[in-house]
Amino acid sequence: MTLALLAGFTLALGLILPLGVQNLYVLSNGMLQPSVSKGLPTAITASLCDTFLILLSVAGVNATFNAIPQLKTIMSIIGIVFLGYMGIKTWRQSSTASASSTSDFSVKKQIGFTISISLLNPHAIMDTLLVIGTASLHYEGGAKWMFLIACIAVSWSWFIGLLFIGRMLARLGGTARWARYANKGSAFLLWGSALYIAQNLLNN
Repeated sequence: MTLALLAGFTLALGLILPLGVQNLYVLSNGMLQPSVSKGLPTAITASLCDTFLILLSVAGVNATFNAIPQLKTIMSIIGIVFLGYMGIKTWRQSSTASASSTSDFSVKKQIGFTISISLLNPHAIMDTLLVIGTASLHYEGGAKWMFLIACIAVSWSWFIGLLFIGRMLARLGGTARWARYANKGSAFLLWGSALYIAQNLLNN
């Protein structure tokens, strides 16, 4: 069981560490919100979305995608359109990023935007479903539960930690500047993900 816990921790950390759209949004929200508590809806929603995907992956949903290739195609097309649109929207936000504009971002909008970048990004979804789902097949019973708990714990710790990092950066000054960099970086990642998915779709 200890090995399963360690494996889940290592794998989840490896998947979540790269600076993706989800990470950058939580980080920028932490920088621009007046306090950590104001940014919690974003971190909690991102963690819940990851938990949902991890549970699906361990439940074997990846086998469904492998059995029905058309689902991958449909999901990829939707994802390309969505990622392109979100990239434009995020880029435009970078020109108006300020503490006041984001602090006025309602809890409902924070949650909605976080869900969209978490659950409508096919590249991230397939990574979670295929990588974690495949790895979980090596464990049974209590070991599988340990693996699952480790993956979920990493997700929650990481996103809440990003909020605190965001607040630390805000205290260093230049909050709006950091947020603009984060938003522009996020936009490029969104467009890059869309191009990557499109390339894979054409090659297949």
